[in-house]
Amino acid sequence: MLADVGTPKVKCIERTLKQMSRVIEIDPRIELWRKESGGELLDGADWVIDAIDNITTKVDLLKYCHNNHIQVFSSMGSGAKCDPTRIQISDISFTMYDPLARSVRRRLRLEGVSSGIPVVYSTEVPGEIKLLPLPEEEFQKGNVKELGAFDDFRVRILPVLGPLPAIFGLNIATYILCEVAGKPISNPLPVKGRKKFNERLARDLQKREEKFLSRQLNKLPLDDDDLGLLFDDIHRGRSVRPPFPVPERPALVRWDPKEPLSLTNCVSFEFADAERHLTEVLLEKNRPEDVWGAEVAEVVARRREEARRVVEWVIRDTDTKPYGGVAMFVSGIVEWLWRALGVTGQDGWERD
Repeated sequence: MLADVGTPKVKCIERTLKQMSRVIEIDPRIELWRKESGGELLDGADWVIDAIDNITTKVDLLKYCHNNHIQVFSSMGSGAKCDPTRIQISDISFTMYDPLARSVRRRLRLEGVSSGIPVVYSTEVPGEIKLLPLPEEEFQKGNVKELGAFDDFRVRILPVLGPLPAIFGLNIATYILCEVAGKPISNPLPVKGRKKFNERLARDLQKREEKFLSRQLNKLPLDDDDLGLLFDDIHRGRSVRPPFPVPERPALVRWDPKEPLSLTNCVSFEFADAERHLTEVLLEKNRPEDVWGAEVAEVVARRREEARRVVEWVIRDTDTKPYGGVAMFVSGIVEWLWRALGVTGQDGWERD
């Protein structure tokens, strides 16, 4: 509310909670938590809710709680997000596609904490949203770091859609209330709830790759989570062929036979169209644009560019999928070597 502008958050929360209950006792502290004196603020706490934006302080708090057996729930980033259906509760070790969660997870691992901290986060991959720029006149005034609330806190912020932090907070409150009531949420829904669906996409894709490469594959360079990201986020759960329907039997297939299979070279089709692509493009060596036309080629080009940006944004998240990024890299090198050596029967192409 406008009336709260300039009022410390803890004071706003205190006032609101007292309006809800006459028996509640609140000890508001307008203080920044520091690991050097953190025990004073957390003494006697049953639960700690971490909603800190600064990564260093966030990791310090989570490590302190973990090492001192204080129950803690951590909120990851809601900035630059808008899809409430992608919000998940999971252990910190299972988070994916969230850059804040990735940074926190990696730093915690360096501190010897790999799991045991529940978090709320979003699997949504933002588009072109960046940190809000500072007006040029602020730079002309002098050192912009002086605008920060604290010396080691960022000055610029990510755009935040109002309801999203509230939804994050409701997830946290619900989880902790269930824990306190002795009815814990013991089995949060797996990410996206699409495990079997993604596994089927992977099986079908592997069969097509084996037909194309004329050899058996132990595994794909893309794992189930990659394929889920590709189908759900990059291709919006639709075929790249007009009128872009939701496939009755979705299928993924390598787009350009001259390039290795990757997030940027895999497209979504109806099953029958994927089989046609395998035959006419991958095996008979026709150009994809000649088979499907310019409109499909343009759609695929846009999707491939989106996938490229996602790969850069996510940075492959290899610490939760220890072989995913390596497998993609090795697969690309192997296929390049086959072509460079002019070996046929491996990827269906001879060196020119």
